[in-house]
Amino acid sequence: MARAVVEAFRAEKRGVRWYVMAEDDTVFFVNNLVEVLGKYDHRKYYYVGMNSECIVANWEGGFGMGFGGGGYALSCPLVEALAENLDLCIRRYEYGYGSGHVLQSCVADLGVSLTLEKGFHQIDLHGDISGFLSSHPQSPILSLHHLDTANPIFPSLNRHDSLNHLMKAAQADEPRLLQQTNCYHKPTNWTFSISWGYSAHIYESIFPPSILQRPIETFLPWEKGAMPPFVFNTRLPSKDPCEAPHVFFFDSMEEPIGGRVVTRYVRRWQRKLPACSESGNHSADHISKIHVVSPIGKLDGVGSRRECCDVLRVSDMKFMNATVIKLRACLKDEIVA
Repeated sequence: MARAVVEAFRAEKRGVRWYVMAEDDTVFFVNNLVEVLGKYDHRKYYYVGMNSECIVANWEGGFGMGFGGGGYALSCPLVEALAENLDLCIRRYEYGYGSGHVLQSCVADLGVSLTLEKGFHQIDLHGDISGFLSSHPQSPILSLHHLDTANPIFPSLNRHDSLNHLMKAAQADEPRLLQQTNCYHKPTNWTFSISWGYSAHIYESIFPPSILQRPIETFLPWEKGAMPPFVFNTRLPSKDPCEAPHVFFFDSMEEPIGGRVVTRYVRRWQRKLPACSESGNHSADHISKIHVVSPIGKLDGVGSRRECCDVLRVSDMKFMNATVIKLRACLKDEIVA
């Protein structure tokens, strides 16, 4: 079978720049993938992917391996070099930990190392992954794996409908999908954290971006056995009214008009906590919706900043107790917090 794959590579290689490998339960965001791979020179030897989120899985498979569930990309010259040496490599690593580990070993024999892209997601996580998706790295989302084993990513929908719902936002502005933006409303001492096209959080106190970029640990590791269990920092869920967010999920959007798009996020449950004293007892319980106004346009890539935002109104009967937030480019030397 390996030889048949090699021959297919050879037959199709004319005009091909990249080969992207993944499992059949992986969802790709193709426009983002094309954009990200476009920043690399496809004429060179590139092996682009990402580790697992779970330390134990990386220990078993290797931190130098791009996990196949999340997907990885091989430049055409690298595939050609692998094809010439594949039989020897398979014999050498016949006891490797799965096909991904064998491939990584073969790539290493050619003197090539893994180039990490944070948008590939193995999702070696169990349970509610909303905390993870609400604090996405500053990188375009490229893939999602294991959605059939995690809880539905939208609490009011099943897994299939949840994915289709997320794709509605992706179709409107794929580069901005899941990108985190944080802003502050000083009169109430509130913090807003937006994961565009997915969720919005209100904190009744001031949280700097360095904290908000850590996912709330709503999920469990794929495998136990390491402490800490994840390759990224997390925040533990809290019942402190100054730390626990009011959580809203993407509900709908307006048709893009006038160079902007409006996404709406609705509250799915009440927080059931008293107001935070640090906010002067300004409770956000009455907020039922958040409207986010964002510009239509390509986000800058490597070397750029996250977007900034302004709270245009906290609540207004005209907007049915909806807060309105406008995303914008950060000003020069602007500090967000």
